[in-house]
Amino acid sequence: MDTAERLDLVTRYTDEVVETEELETLLAEGNPSVYIGYAPTGEMHIGHFTTIRKLADFLRADLDVTVLVADLHAHLDDEKSPFELLDARVKYYQEAIEGMVEAAGADPSDITFVRGMDYQLDEEYSLEMYRMAAETTIARTQRAASEVVRESDSPNLGGLIYPLMQSLDVKALDADIAYGGIDQRGIYMLSRELLPEHDHDKPVCLFAPLLAGLTGDKMSSSEDGSKVNLTDSPAVVRDKIDDAYCPMGDVEDNGVLEYVQYLVFPVLDERDESFVIERPDEYGGDLVYEDYQQLEADFESEELHPADLKNATGEYISDVIDPVRERLTDRPELLAEAYPESYE
Repeated sequence: MDTAERLDLVTRYTDEVVETEELETLLAEGNPSVYIGYAPTGEMHIGHFTTIRKLADFLRADLDVTVLVADLHAHLDDEKSPFELLDARVKYYQEAIEGMVEAAGADPSDITFVRGMDYQLDEEYSLEMYRMAAETTIARTQRAASEVVRESDSPNLGGLIYPLMQSLDVKALDADIAYGGIDQRGIYMLSRELLPEHDHDKPVCLFAPLLAGLTGDKMSSSEDGSKVNLTDSPAVVRDKIDDAYCPMGDVEDNGVLEYVQYLVFPVLDERDESFVIERPDEYGGDLVYEDYQQLEADFESEELHPADLKNATGEYISDVIDPVRERLTDRPELLAEAYPESYE
């Protein structure tokens, strides 16, 4: 692939690139490194899958990909993960991520997995973090982390350390590109400010969109009906999609359409398959879509009925997550040890 083709592959299905010209230069000069970090808190779900699927694009574009399983971050953010469960949750997260990468058509062995405590307790890292703390105001760190860390009138100190560590992780992992959800934007803008003063180039930042929940509101880990879980059975997946918010012709905050756009179509593209909606002849016969844009146009014009879209989407989503579901259900101890209160 030439630079233009690699740029298209790296940036497709993203929400924002900061900055495109910098990314193009990195690609023209060689094979840059990209990292994404996941704090192992709640169970992973389809919202994570849409972000992780992008790692397959990075690998195909010959990027050096690192996944940080950020265990200390998971504890620092209001103790969302108790310290004694960090080991179990790290194991579960790595297994789930590897399964999603494989389901997206890439080889997880091509990804470097790193655990936060592998290096975040080192003397050099700690000293660098103290320097950053001395240079950064509380207000600046709170603003950077406002979309990520749980906020309160009297925040825990861990939530203030969190964005400094995430910024420093870019340098510690020698990453040219920082990738994450658009909610991470504030933290990575902070990293672009701080890192040039700490002997590291400001990173190019790639941001994935955050999907709407199936209820029409923001996807929530604590609201089961707002998302599809990676271990949901085919019947449960179909029921959740069938119950989802998907009003006729409305493309705004429509979680069903977003699942189709950011997960189903990218996977079908790699398989060289079309999105097929089966309908009886008396209702117009089957619809076949080669790209998402035409499907959305038909839905908005009401040529495509929500019931038909939901029926097809439920089947495709279940098919996409099936390898991950099988991988996790074959090792039930992973979830049982990571979330003992939920799997007693």
